[in-house]
Amino acid sequence: MDKLSVKGLALGIGVPWALCILGGGWMAPTWASGFVQVFSTVYPGYGAGFVGGIIGGIEAFFDGAVAGAIVALVYNWATAKRKK
Repeated sequence: MDKLSVKGLALGIGVPWALCILGGGWMAPTWASGFVQVFSTVYPGYGAGFVGGIIGGIEAFFDGAVAGAIVALVYNWATAKRKK
């Protein structure tokens, strides 16, 4: 099996997650208020509106990117051990 790209998986998880959080913040006044209420406990500064959505999107990008990098690193480590 091939190795996973750490940078590729980090971006592949970080960007869509950031867009979900950003969109939720921007749409909160109409229908996503419960979504924002839940995730504002995870991301400080996240809230309904333009600025709150951007703050949450930035935090979510780094959160998703770190998670993706960890998944890729663990996968690469596990498959390298298995080949030996």
